[in-house]
Parts: sequence; structure tokens; C-alpha cells
Amino acid sequence: MDLYYKSTRDSNVKATASEAILTGLAPDGGLFVPESIPALDVPLEKLKKMSYQETAYAVMKQFLTDFTEEELKRCIDKAYDEKFDTEEIVPLVKMDNTYYLELFHGATIAFKDMALSILPHLLTTSAKKNRTSNEIVILTATSGDTGKAAMAGFADVEGTRIIVFYPKDGVSKVQKLQMATQKGKNVAVVAIHGNFDNAQSGVKAMFEDKALAKELEEKGYQFSSANSINIGRLVPQVVYYVYAYAKLLENDEIQEGETVNVVVPTGNFGNILAAYYAKKMGIPIDKLVCASNENKVLFDFLKTGIYDRNRQFVLTSSPSMDILISSNLERLIYLIAGEDSKKTKELMEALKRDGKYEITENMRRKLSDFAGGYATEEQTAEEIKRVYEKTGYVIDTHTAVASHVCKEICGDDKKCVIASTASPYKFVKSVMTAIDKAYEGEDEFALLENMCNVSKTEMPQAIKDILDAEVLHRTECDADKMEETVKNILGI
Repeated sequence: MDLYYKSTRDSNVKATASEAILTGLAPDGGLFVPESIPALDVPLEKLKKMSYQETAYAVMKQFLTDFTEEELKRCIDKAYDEKFDTEEIVPLVKMDNTYYLELFHGATIAFKDMALSILPHLLTTSAKKNRTSNEIVILTATSGDTGKAAMAGFADVEGTRIIVFYPKDGVSKVQKLQMATQKGKNVAVVAIHGNFDNAQSGVKAMFEDKALAKELEEKGYQFSSANSINIGRLVPQVVYYVYAYAKLLENDEIQEGETVNVVVPTGNFGNILAAYYAKKMGIPIDKLVCASNENKVLFDFLKTGIYDRNRQFVLTSSPSMDILISSNLERLIYLIAGEDSKKTKELMEALKRDGKYEITENMRRKLSDFAGGYATEEQTAEEIKRVYEKTGYVIDTHTAVASHVCKEICGDDKKCVIASTASPYKFVKSVMTAIDKAYEGEDEFALLENMCNVSKTEMPQAIKDILDAEVLHRTECDADKMEETVKNILGI
């Protein structure tokens, strides 16, 4: 059976998987969602013996039905190869009766690698399937990790250009250098004077601008996205939750059918939505725990049913979660609204116009799969120290937010999988000073060797690569000059 995709804002808009991946955003500004979430057709007994690549095929073939077996397996094999520093791709590490799903073993040491290693292959395959002759311009906003992972994936990929916008003062020193030193003739990086929400809103506005699309078309370009608004980003993320459950089974940590909680540090809502899709596919997940930092717009939404971004934007030590407009929540809103695209559009327009919306009581009842918690900056640092002193395991700031929330609300009666979304090396200053205040006066890069000694791990290649790398990208712009900047980069 072919699975089609429709827009969250107009159910009459219909696309194949490859068409949805190619365009990124629906023409009406909505997000593409599958007409139904397919069930896994592989029994758990068989799944637990599969490699990551085999699991990826079992999951993704259910969603990407217009890809042939050969096409999809080729994309998977190219993505999940020696770029990852561990053969198992995503190790599941047990510490103190909690399981940390390490999603940071890819080329840029953050969970975004899991999807952005395969997206370029899915996109170029989609372009061939749809006989696209235009050069595809990947336009992306990043809160720190997506940008580098996307650039690493798309660098020098034929038929593509990539332009990444990030908040100049809203990323760590390592994140900034990873982007600024990225090689590739087709790569451009722009620091905006503003926050991530400004960058994300600017990118979405360009996607929705029909006059701009026409102008690009005349010059032989078309936009696509590497953000999690692209269904080609979301589907690969479902895989690692399926894989994690299978590994728990294989290691005799759980019995078949036993439910587990999944705790995800959440900003743009894509990563936790992927866990929800895994549950809907048949994986026995009980609660999907949404862990927020001090920008707790999602925690407040789950508690009250009111989404309100009209609040102070806080720069925290977990910058990839410093987000007040969680784009992927729209996909969940569509589902809990009974797949009512008119209602979804009405709520999204209210968010754009008023900065807030409120869901109905009936919709709130359909959020029972989710729970929410948050960690302050102080609690995040305390959790890093607590986990280290108890187990010797070093976690990054985003994982610490999830770990704190897990401890607060999950209890001990159910197994919990925490999505560990970034290497501690990426946020070395925050992590090391949490472990020992004596490191506070040290330079961020000077602490890298200390991190090796404390964590008893080798410095990742991604960090070694930027230590002496040349800064190649210095472009900056105001948030209201993003379109002008894109045109300059493309020579329009």
C-alpha cells in the first residue's frame, strides 16, 4: 500500500514521500504528515537481532513507500557507515538503572547526525524520482546542531546549495566554530542578530513567499529544508527509538511487551514526536516525557493547554533547546484535533498573530501519552555533577535536563530511556564547571583535555577537526535582512 502525505493546514494537499521530502514545507505553509502512521511489520523477536541499518530499513520502508528497496537500502548504507565512531551507531548505556541512548556518535557529535546523515541521500534520490532539474537550495535555521550536521551532510553534494542561519550569540563556542569552519563550495553560513525563533520565522517566511519561489524558479533554484519540518528528517528519527527497545529486549533488560518511558530534552518537538510515531507503530512505550529548560513553553502547554510564546527568551547552557516556537508541535496538534486541518490552521495563525493559542478540552485529553517537566540552570548543573559523582558517567547539558526530569517524575517502577542528544565535549565549559567550580576561570578549549581525563574517553574527531581549522564564514545580518542575504549568496 502506498502511503501518501498531506498538509496539516489543508488535507486536500497530497504528496508522495519523495515529493514531501523534496519540497520540505507544504505550499500552504503547513507540515507534511502521513495519512496514517503505519504499523511495524517485523515482530519484536526478530527485531532484537537486527543491526541498526536493518532496523532503519524495517521502519523507513513503511513510511517511504515510493522508494524502491534498492534506493532506500543505498541511502541507509551511505548514511550509517564509518562516519559514526561506533559500529552499533547508537549505544544504549545503562547507568544507575537508567538507560542513556547515545545519539551523538556521528560526524558532528549531536543527535541531528542521525537524520542529517541520510537526508542528503533521500533528497537527491527524491529529486531524481521527480525529474527535478533545478538546483536545490537547502535553507535552514539552527539553534546550534542542525546547521553543522546539515552542512556536513550536504557539503559538495551535486545539485544542492545549503544556507544556514544561526543566532550569533545563542550557540556554544564549539558549535559556532563547527559551523564557521565548514568546508564545501556549496555551503554558506550566516550569523543573525537575533535568537533562534527569529531565524526559524525568517526561514519559514521565505518558504511561504510565492513571489520569491517564482523568482528562484526563473533562476533555476528551488528551496527545500533540512530542519525537522522536513518529513525526511523526522522519519529517520523514529528508527532509534525502535532500535533502543529492541536492544533492551536483546539484553534481557525487559520482557517482550513490557512498556518503557522515553524522556527527551525538547526544543523544536521533532525528537519527541519521533518517539510518539514509534509508539504508534507498535513499540511498547508508556509515557513520552517532554523535558524543557528554562524556556519552558512546552511544559506550560502540556500543563495548561495554552501555548504562549509571549515571554522572556532565556539564553541557557542547553542552547539547542532555547526555542519558544516549537515547529513540530503542529504535527501533534493536527493529530489531536482529529486531523482537522482547518482547526490546525486556525491555531497556527493565532500563534503567528497573537503569539499564543489554546486547545480544546477534547484535544487536551488526547495528550495523555505525554508528560512534561523542566530543569532550571542550577538543576541542570547539579544533575551533571550528581550523575558523574554517582557513576563516573559524563553527560552534556541537554541530556542533564532530561535526566533531571526523569528523576523528578518517572519514579523507579518503570524502565526509562533518556535520549542523550549531544556529546559533553560540545558544551565542555558548562559540563566541566558543573562537575567542579574550579574550572570556571578556564578557557573553553583549554578544558578539552580535562574532559578526556574526567570522562575517561577519547576526544572526538569532530572536536580535533576544529581546533586548528580556518574560519571560512563570517557573514552576519539582521533578522529582517535574511531574504536579501539569501539573494546575495545565490547571486539573484
